[in-house]
Amino acid sequence: MAKKSIYEAKFLKEFCLTADNMYRLGWDERNGGNISLLLETDEILEYLDADKVIREIPLGFDAKKLAGKYFLVTGTGKYFKNVKNDPENNVGIFRISDDGQMAELLWGYADGGRFTSELPAHLMSHISRLEVDPANRVIMHTHPTNLLAMTYVHSLDTNEFTHTLWQMSTECIVVFPDGVEVLPWMLCGTNEIGVATAEKMKSARTVVWAMHGLYGAGKTLDEAFGLVETVEKASQIYMLTAGLKRVNTITDAQLKVLANAFKVNYRKGIID
Repeated sequence: MAKKSIYEAKFLKEFCLTADNMYRLGWDERNGGNISLLLETDEILEYLDADKVIREIPLGFDAKKLAGKYFLVTGTGKYFKNVKNDPENNVGIFRISDDGQMAELLWGYADGGRFTSELPAHLMSHISRLEVDPANRVIMHTHPTNLLAMTYVHSLDTNEFTHTLWQMSTECIVVFPDGVEVLPWMLCGTNEIGVATAEKMKSARTVVWAMHGLYGAGKTLDEAFGLVETVEKASQIYMLTAGLKRVNTITDAQLKVLANAFKVNYRKGIID
């Protein structure tokens, strides 16, 4: 039976639309940022022949824990603004080889390109999040303007950063009750920052890279996008009010009322 056109795949359409919105919102300038989506085997086989490997690309680290899994990932050096109109050159679909050393390309990167240089950080984070919640399928790295600005003027202590964000909007403790983890500035595109991020991903779905951006995880593209969106809105409110006399705030007691009302298991040690 002939395969369906990959351009009909809902996951590809959603992926391209997400990248387009991230660019539109100013989160991913130039080739900044990257997205990786863990795909279900059944949905891939409707569109691609798993036996037709175009080429193999070395991963640069041991991803054996993800062997046999399929991913849709943005390409290195690719501009998010081009993903929607030219996905075949700007994104790729590959399978992790049985030995965990190679990406077996099945579609995309048509101009000879390869996956984002931060793929090791993505895959390490996927491993961490899958151990916490097997339904987590998305890792999203982006450069939201206000969050980035906030890392220049706010303490980088994880609990203090989380507490401030929770106070910025009523929905925050509900949307990210696990808070945010914060890493100091580190060289991007390395396995070292990937290891550090993956360790933080064990306790939160959001990891802030100081003076750089953030990593967000979710079950779906919408969920991960919404998480980033909410963190960025909270950061914007903080930056708009930083330095001004605050005459009102959401108190810790009110945050607890919110958490209880929405039955969320919030991160302990911040408002307790």
